[in-house]
Amino acid sequence: MTKQTLVQGTLLLILAGLITRILGFVNRIVMARVMGQEGVGLYMMAVPTFLLAVTLTRLGLPVAISKLVAEADASGDRSKVRKILIVSLAITGVLSLIITVALFIAAPLLSQYFFTDHRTVWPLLAIAPVVPVIAISSVLRGYFQGLQNMRPSAYSQVIEQIVRITLVALLTGLFLPYGVEFAAAGAMISVILGELASLLYMLSMFKMKKKMRIRKGFFKHLKDGQETVKNLLNIALPTTGSQLIGSVSYFFEPIIVARSLFIAGVTTSVATAQYGELAGYVIPLLFLPTFITYSLSVSLVPAISEANAQKKYHLIEHRLNQALKLAMLSGGIAAVITFVFAVPIMELMYNSPASASYVKIMTPFFFFLYFQGPLQAVLQALDLAKAAMINSLIGALVKLAAIFALATRPEFGIMGAALAIVFGIVVVTMLHFATVIKAISYTIVVKDFVKCMLSIFITGAGAMYLFQYMMPQFTSVKGLVICVTGTCGLYLFTLIFFRLLNKDDLKHLPFIKRWV
Repeated sequence: MTKQTLVQGTLLLILAGLITRILGFVNRIVMARVMGQEGVGLYMMAVPTFLLAVTLTRLGLPVAISKLVAEADASGDRSKVRKILIVSLAITGVLSLIITVALFIAAPLLSQYFFTDHRTVWPLLAIAPVVPVIAISSVLRGYFQGLQNMRPSAYSQVIEQIVRITLVALLTGLFLPYGVEFAAAGAMISVILGELASLLYMLSMFKMKKKMRIRKGFFKHLKDGQETVKNLLNIALPTTGSQLIGSVSYFFEPIIVARSLFIAGVTTSVATAQYGELAGYVIPLLFLPTFITYSLSVSLVPAISEANAQKKYHLIEHRLNQALKLAMLSGGIAAVITFVFAVPIMELMYNSPASASYVKIMTPFFFFLYFQGPLQAVLQALDLAKAAMINSLIGALVKLAAIFALATRPEFGIMGAALAIVFGIVVVTMLHFATVIKAISYTIVVKDFVKCMLSIFITGAGAMYLFQYMMPQFTSVKGLVICVTGTCGLYLFTLIFFRLLNKDDLKHLPFIKRWV
């Protein structure tokens, strides 16, 4: 089994994440063009229910599997690895069946009594078949990540997006004549088929790479797996708590937004369109750089778990510094580009330049989100998932309360929901950071932080100059490409000038390693 270092595994996931995010944006652009704001709004109202179902099905097991497999593999205990897989498959299998049935029963009730738009019933019903697929995929991903082999996870993400984007235009266009609610259901079906293709790839990789037979002695290992169940759940339940809190708050988000806008005097169809604009256009753009921090998070859990098991505490701090530095660097350029070029980006992607006002207000606060994933991964690896869960709960309550307080006021409306979302992000990130500092003897590298902020401000000033004086000389697409490329080039120059990127960093890149 091919094993990568922390940086190599992270870079592999980053590359896959970049490809999937680009394909994901194409997918959203297609949906926006075919279904319009109202159709996207219906789809986005169903997405939180989908994520809640996924969270309940996974039960936090991917992180737990990754951590325990990494520890078992470090000690060479293959029997324990096999038992972890068997118990995990049994748990997620039972949960997936229960949740699938519950979704079919709950969908009509949710659309009638919770959402202000009853048409959400069709995309909600379309969610149910994907649950068993995700259950098996999550176990296999945790297994491969625990062995610090990120290739199957990376490739499966790309396959899932390719299949989804291939089918979304076909299915939404096919169902659109019957109504936008059926088009939204078609978009959800494309998600199911994408996940199925991803699972088939993961199964083929597991069959090729495995060094154990799962079916042999399955029930014997399951019967003797009480200790494994306990170990898994000790990590999984607090992790699920954090994820569940996020999913539940996201589940209630469109409900509270819709109700709040109704109180503010906004009609149902307008509220659906406004939420589609915020949740379907703006937030995905701001979440784009998180594929980097997600990749860091996935790689950090087994890497830090291994270092913690071997009591190499200096290595934990070193890896955390690596992760936060990369999060800061990637978040910096993302913040500059989305803030300065918000109008042309939203106009080009969604033909919705008015949405740029949300982007400009939310971007500075979203910078905090890029640190949140790595910090939470460190807490999970250090058996502090319960503390992460409490932090997430506080942030979720703050966000939902702020949505109701602000979105019900006519002068704020949907902008109040946008402000509440970013306020919740800042609260959770600061709480995670405080918990990490309390848990380990972590020292902030102030010099790197100051240099990075200088790079961001210099690049921001250069980007504004390009936007004002260079971009008007070209067509919108060509001007945007030239200006964004120039901005990235300036940022890279400042990073090299301030020695935030050096030869040691380049040595970690597999395709450059031989030359430096």
